[in-house]
Amino acid sequence: MSDLLEIKRIIEAQGKAWEDHKKANDELLKAKAEGKAVAEIEAKLQKISEDLDKYSDLKEQFEEIMKKLQRPGVDGKDADDLVVEVKGFNAMMRADFQSKGKPLPADMDVDEYKLYKSAFFKMASGVPIDNLPADERKALSAGSDQDGGYMLPHATVGRMVARLRDQSTMRQLATVVPISTDKLEGIIDNDEADAGWVSEMGQRDGNDKTPQVGKYEIAVHEMYAQPKATQKILDDAATDVEGWLAGKTADKFGRVEGAGFTTGDGAGKPRGLFAYPTAALGDDDRPWGTFEHVITGAAGAFGAAKVDPIQDLIGAFKDQYLQNAKFLMRREVRTGIRKMKESNTDRYLWEPSLQAGQPDRFMGYDTRIDQFVPKMADGSLSLAFGDFAEAYTIVDRMGIRTLRDPFTSKPYIKFYSTKRTGGGAVNFEAVKFVKFSAN
Repeated sequence: MSDLLEIKRIIEAQGKAWEDHKKANDELLKAKAEGKAVAEIEAKLQKISEDLDKYSDLKEQFEEIMKKLQRPGVDGKDADDLVVEVKGFNAMMRADFQSKGKPLPADMDVDEYKLYKSAFFKMASGVPIDNLPADERKALSAGSDQDGGYMLPHATVGRMVARLRDQSTMRQLATVVPISTDKLEGIIDNDEADAGWVSEMGQRDGNDKTPQVGKYEIAVHEMYAQPKATQKILDDAATDVEGWLAGKTADKFGRVEGAGFTTGDGAGKPRGLFAYPTAALGDDDRPWGTFEHVITGAAGAFGAAKVDPIQDLIGAFKDQYLQNAKFLMRREVRTGIRKMKESNTDRYLWEPSLQAGQPDRFMGYDTRIDQFVPKMADGSLSLAFGDFAEAYTIVDRMGIRTLRDPFTSKPYIKFYSTKRTGGGAVNFEAVKFVKFSAN
């Protein structure tokens, strides 16, 4: 009950802050129109805007905590369901060995997997491999690679992946595809066959156009994390090594891939959604591989006609992409958008969510905040809108590998973990951008 009361308090405080924001902004607009001093009002509006950000962030954090607490078990399963866990681990291990061209290992059974899991976390908590019981050493070697890496137990990988999705905005919006090879290949089919009307006895032209298709590839790239802890901490029997390792590694992976999926240049990392070329041309006039943008009319800011470019942006979409469309922006863009009104009704276009589990809305569409989106500057693409699941695909190679390193950072123990993932745009009509530029 106290949890429900807390989120109710946050939502109510957010609602009051929003009403205060609207009043202060109206007061500011009136003062400017009358030529009065506005410094004090602007400072008050800025403080209220910061309060709105705080309440919005608290609400999101609280909802994520509640979501995690309500999960029935590790990786969405009952923790005792080892049969499912073992199948997942064997699949990861086969895919990992196969991708390196190595002979496939024999599948582990439940008993062998339990020994492997026990050995893995004993070794992670500081027990030298030579001090492990013989049966655990044997199980550990069965799941190891020749270069000394070990596959994380499947439940730990599941916990880590769930946490990655919780903190990565692009993972929540894009299509995510697990693969067992080093790249995902797909077909680009933007062409069409000729067709037309003809009478019953009319001449049929034999030079009908044959549709042409292309191909796209999304390669996986390796990212790494090196969380470290002192041996003293790991020796503490109360330490949850599994939870600590999953949490620290997922946090680091989340930051690395968050930057990659938004602004990565594609060189040894994913190509981010905001890193593709854009043009102020419609879908029928620009080349495939280029996104459309509209300009704000001001360098690094919204122009005089604040909402007009965004309305133009929405109007440029084909209807099928609007069904699942969302806004993606930085916090400072949200600050500017909160002040926008509908010209004919004087109604604010921003709608803060006053219901748990529901996102804020702008012009009737859900919004997401991501600080990996480019900062507002002259020519920046700091606001995107569209169907991100159609536009961008993330690929994950199965398996996360970890190597325990007690030597290079004494007195710390480092856990060198690697994960292979990639991302790329696949549909250049499904998302469009606002460019903060005068021309």
